[in-house]
Amino acid sequence: MHRVLIPVDTNEDRALAQVDYVTSLPNAEEAVEAYILFVFTENSDDLPQEFEKFKSASRIGSVRRAQEALEEAGVEVTILEDSGDTEDDILSEADAYDVDSIVLGGRKRSPVGKAIFGSVAQGIILSSDRPVVVTGSGEE
Repeated sequence: MHRVLIPVDTNEDRALAQVDYVTSLPNAEEAVEAYILFVFTENSDDLPQEFEKFKSASRIGSVRRAQEALEEAGVEVTILEDSGDTEDDILSEADAYDVDSIVLGGRKRSPVGKAIFGSVAQGIILSSDRPVVVTGSGEE
């Protein structure tokens, strides 16, 4: 079984582009097991305390859409969630589930934007000892 980690953010088009890559793998419906990861960052700490119990990755639109598309293609799916530092959490989950590859969704960013704000994708590519695939943004 080929295990892939699909870290998604809230962008549904990007998540679906990642899913398109995974479902295009040879014999995906029988040979691929997908782990969709959503990382709650400090931005999500702004939720009122009474809503904290409802904080769940399966409530995020991009996660639901990615899960539905993978299931429609016959790919086994597990939803994972974490909170904290996105890059560290992605690498940690990749190790925990011993995935064979990480499938990231790319964004169009200027060189200045990357220098100023950093890039999670770049950090994962440089830090991971696993193959990393970066798909397009899914937007046309």
